[in-house]
Amino acid sequence: MSIWTRISAAVASLAQGAPLSDVFAQLRTPPERSVGFTIAVIALGAKMAKADGLVTRDEVTAFREVFQIAQADEAGAARVFNLARQDVTGFEDYAARARDMFGAGHEALQDLLEGLFHIAMADGMYHPNEDEFLQGVAGIFGISDRDFRQIRSRFVPEAEADPYTVLGVEPEAPMDEVRSAWRSLVRESHPDQMIARGLPKEAIKMAEKRMIAINRAWEEIKDARG
Repeated sequence: MSIWTRISAAVASLAQGAPLSDVFAQLRTPPERSVGFTIAVIALGAKMAKADGLVTRDEVTAFREVFQIAQADEAGAARVFNLARQDVTGFEDYAARARDMFGAGHEALQDLLEGLFHIAMADGMYHPNEDEFLQGVAGIFGISDRDFRQIRSRFVPEAEADPYTVLGVEPEAPMDEVRSAWRSLVRESHPDQMIARGLPKEAIKMAEKRMIAINRAWEEIKDARG
């Protein structure tokens, strides 16, 4: 059964007139979390597009890139997007319910935020409203300012993207600490680890941009320190 069939079933199970955000309450156990993760990215992406004021073809393409949506499944994905976009419930409720689905501090919440950055940057621009939106989501998720800047530096060209920020270490950190941080991030980006955290296999493509940034930062620090 594809992820999109499971999403359609979860959405169909909602009581008539219930907001889409109610779906997260039934998706807290590990097998269903991949469904909840996908719905959360699409729904929060829809709310972010609303904050930005414009849904572009690039943003729609970004959804397809992140989740490898087959043509046959596009209608189901569009339905989730439109339900969230039309729902008057604020993004704060969606973010809080996604947080509760995984549990505060869960690593998958950073993956989720990273998916939203991928969508935000699909059109090559980072709108101030998108930054405000994503900072708000990060705060609800319990993601620290430092971790938020670390994620943003991988996606936003104008962000402070020095290699130490990308790896989440201080410039004064000894080389052993930098190497340890790099290895830890590489391990966390392995597909098996991401699936274990609750990401659907369709979303593993998200790790590609992360790995490029992580390895580039490590090489830059190695070269700079000789």
